[in-house]
Amino acid sequence: MMDIDFSLNWAYAYGEPQVKADFRCVPEDFFVDELLDFEFTGSGEHVVLHLQKRGDNTDWLARQIAKLAGVGPADVGYCGLKDRHAVTRQWFSVYLPKGDEPDWQQLNSESVQLLRVDRHCRKLRRGSHLGNRFELVLRNLDGRIETLSQRLSVIAEQGVPNYFGEQRFGREAGNLELANRLLVEGQKINNRQRRTMAMSAARSYLFNSVLSRRVQEKTWDTELEGDPEDFSGPLWGRGRPLSQGVCLELEEAVLAPMAAWRDGMEHVGLKQERRGLRLLPDKLNWQLDDEQLQLSFALPPGTYATAILRELCYLRDVSQAQVVL
Repeated sequence: MMDIDFSLNWAYAYGEPQVKADFRCVPEDFFVDELLDFEFTGSGEHVVLHLQKRGDNTDWLARQIAKLAGVGPADVGYCGLKDRHAVTRQWFSVYLPKGDEPDWQQLNSESVQLLRVDRHCRKLRRGSHLGNRFELVLRNLDGRIETLSQRLSVIAEQGVPNYFGEQRFGREAGNLELANRLLVEGQKINNRQRRTMAMSAARSYLFNSVLSRRVQEKTWDTELEGDPEDFSGPLWGRGRPLSQGVCLELEEAVLAPMAAWRDGMEHVGLKQERRGLRLLPDKLNWQLDDEQLQLSFALPPGTYATAILRELCYLRDVSQAQVVL
């Protein structure tokens, strides 16, 4: 088994936080609104549903939609997975080219609210949205609260390291342990969804490891010689590395102990890609007092609000009853 740091102690860009806070005390403390940059056509083979959910995960709601519509799960599309322990608004598409539509109001419940129904010419697919807007509340602040305003001002201007969030790795990094069994120990995992989660977690771990080294060396927001894009990191896969020179040397040094994972990812057909190292929140606003911090900002698809929060506070995720670092 490789020497993997399942504690996920990535380096901080602005030093370790000086404040502790409670996170997700109630679902309303984590509000997410999915943002689109296109208009629906008003006609077409796909019904689109705008839904608000509280305390439910996206995949579960997609299955409820499929059941009501009498279609298979593959006929329901959405732009991205949203947090379960939250209040979230997002769009779903349902392939219904002809025939009567069900009564979509039946989706309403104590935790689900139907906001709008429309039609569109295409299925909604992962990553096809503009991004997500967040409204977050951190409660029971403890520590040097006076440091938060200055750190928030720096983050608004300079951004934070674009780490994959802890949820990518599963409870107690379980997805990484699963990846190790799959990639190193050669165990077979018949469940396709679990295999996909394991591979995504392993790929994200490699990226975070490179990013953490560059944070330590203070080059996470600086272009290195040989970087094919402005300060980016590798999403590992088949093919020659896309970086060269100094950038490639750093990445090879960090990833050398993880050769078995890299080989495994190449064998399953993943291709070399790059991901930006810096995450800059859009329209970051905050209200701060002695007891709580309220935040609002928008982020692009595939990025994590927790990457912002981890630079501010040590978080106690009340919904999970575990510390998130």
